[in-house]
Amino acid sequence: MSVIIDGTAGISPAQWTTAGRPSSPALGQQGYNTTLSAYEIYAGSSGGWVSVASNGYTVSYLSVAGGGGGGAVRPTITGNYATGGGGGAGGFLANTTTLTSGTVYSISIGAGGAGAPDTANNGTSGSNTTGLLQTSVGGGGAASGNYTGLSGGSGGGGGWGGSAGGSGTSGQGYGGGIGGGASAYGGGGGGGASAVGTAGSSTNGGNGGAGSASALSGTNTYYAGGGGGGVYISGTTGVGGTGGGANGGASGGGNGNAASANLGGGGGGASGTAGSTQTGGAGGSGIFIISYAGSQRGTGGTYTSSGGYSIHTFTTSGNYTA
Repeated sequence: MSVIIDGTAGISPAQWTTAGRPSSPALGQQGYNTTLSAYEIYAGSSGGWVSVASNGYTVSYLSVAGGGGGGAVRPTITGNYATGGGGGAGGFLANTTTLTSGTVYSISIGAGGAGAPDTANNGTSGSNTTGLLQTSVGGGGAASGNYTGLSGGSGGGGGWGGSAGGSGTSGQGYGGGIGGGASAYGGGGGGGASAVGTAGSSTNGGNGGAGSASALSGTNTYYAGGGGGGVYISGTTGVGGTGGGANGGASGGGNGNAASANLGGGGGGASGTAGSTQTGGAGGSGIFIISYAGSQRGTGGTYTSSGGYSIHTFTTSGNYTA
């Protein structure tokens, strides 16, 4: 931490990392933080370390879009189209970027897609989450009956009869599972952030693909799990993927379950019998988190701190001022 004064080379201030800051700093103590690439000054116990010589700073972010809605039973179509696929999870993005101090950044949180009614071919896809010039794509709505799942951040599960699941978005999520074959009635599971949804079978709804974990909130949490597919008459309902994915409806006639809020999971697919009218479950809403080392610099969202990091969590749309 030595200060170097040289008549030719100039003055080199004391240097430290964020973890290696002076343990008992004096008010006004100054130095260069190599972790943040910024000159900082100690503003006392209430102000902490404040960067004073940088126009920008690096943050980590997590962006999760809204999950897709689950598929429904289709009693108005000829045949036993009696299961729905699981909704695809919202797109999952985690990275770092540099922000310009004083700039206002708009954050928009994607809503979960509505579960399909018994008259719809698919559940509604989730909405995008945007922020810091990044976009995570809403999860694909799942198939109703023997229709095809929609593509999205992760793809919605396919309906029975071998119907295909939707595709995921590269770098954000995986595809939905295929529905059960011609004489099989299990809906495909929705895709998740880290795995495809599994296929339905003659006795099972497909499970939702697993989500991905992030500790950016200060707690290790899974996000963006796919929804579980429904099953016909009897059998095992598809289970939602880790990360907020919802289970399919109870076998023999159950509406698909709704996904958890602010995790971006897919809604569960409906289970039913020929002529029944069960509906798909809604997808879960998304989230956006900004984290950076040191004391608070920006404003917006719900502010917390953990382990030497400042955290701004957006569960509804708003602005972040850097």
